[in-house]
Amino acid sequence: VQLQASGGGLVQPGGSLRLACAASGRIFAINVMKWYRQAPGKQRELVATISSRGSTAYADSVKGRFTISRDNAKSTVYLQMYSLKPEDTAVYSCNAAITYYAISSLQTEDSWGQGTLVTVSS
Repeated sequence: VQLQASGGGLVQPGGSLRLACAASGRIFAINVMKWYRQAPGKQRELVATISSRGSTAYADSVKGRFTISRDNAKSTVYLQMYSLKPEDTAVYSCNAAITYYAISSLQTEDSWGQGTLVTVSS
């Protein structure tokens, strides 16, 4: 299975951006999906989480500005970001617990996307 993130780029402070992360492969089910970010010189931070049923949780630093959602039919998780600040600049990575069809059984894997850079600057 693979996760492919997209949607990063350069945006001005106060602007908006939407990230997407699509899973592919012989997927049986996708459980929890998450977005992390890592700014230069800082530790990786959990930004947002969404369960298979749609329950969400956010880091305090992004509450009220970011929205995580998922489209199970497309095996995709999104991160809509509003009111972006320079301190939101980071590489954003998606993570998901994916159950997939192995040769003779179902297996569950903790999968990571490759990361997409978000730069907030004027």
